[in-house]
Amino acid sequence: MNWIRSSASFAGLCLSAACLAGPGGIFLTGHDPDYHAFVGGNTTGAQHILQDAVNYVTNGAGGNMLLVSDARNPGGDQSDPRNGLTAAGFSYDLADDGSGGGPFMDLHTINLTNYSVIVVASDYGGWLRQEEIDILNARFSDIGSFVNGGGGLVVLAESGTNHATSNRFDFVPHAAAGAQDNQSESGFTVTPLGATMGLVDSDVNGNASHNIFTSWDTNFYGAVDQDSNGNVVSLAGRGKLVPEPASMALLGTGLVGLIARRKRRS
Repeated sequence: MNWIRSSASFAGLCLSAACLAGPGGIFLTGHDPDYHAFVGGNTTGAQHILQDAVNYVTNGAGGNMLLVSDARNPGGDQSDPRNGLTAAGFSYDLADDGSGGGPFMDLHTINLTNYSVIVVASDYGGWLRQEEIDILNARFSDIGSFVNGGGGLVVLAESGTNHATSNRFDFVPHAAAGAQDNQSESGFTVTPLGATMGLVDSDVNGNASHNIFTSWDTNFYGAVDQDSNGNVVSLAGRGKLVPEPASMALLGTGLVGLIARRKRRS
């Protein structure tokens, strides 16, 4: 039985990245299921995107989840990402830029190895802001080591629509670039990779998405779903990443992404 779709208890499972078998995975998407799992025309489909993404990046192991979001409501047609994650059956800790207080821990200093999966909220209709993106970018090496050690990374839409305006997806260990594309989900289709994750076409239609991907490390990522024009909306990959965080020396296919990042940051 699929533990994600059944919302089964995590009791007795390995809860941190350190004891998961092999390297973890990465799922990137232009969908904002943290919004639509709670609000929208197809809440069930959005919940399935979250569930199947987490299942994929953790190799089915589940475990402790960290949700990265801002604590401030930007107003307008947006929803607290906690609502969507809760509707999908997850429990989680919270981290932001250090200003939220209360249940939010400081993303600058939080120990990522206490978790098996990190979910980064969308910037629309979730609450992610540039402040959290900047901290994630600064912790690029830590995130690479986290995935390399078995942790999973799920990154939801970063469109630049509201409060996330630059260097989006730069913290992702294998390079990928997105472009804003706010569109209704109609005629979207799941690829063979998406189908192996458990997704079906009805999961990726009926809500809205906010970015497409224009380039990515093709040696690591595969397309998960695409829009009616053939643009890739979600990417996923799994494999070895960063063994030496101090030098950020990526092995194999990751070397190309590292070189590109250093050029951008120089």
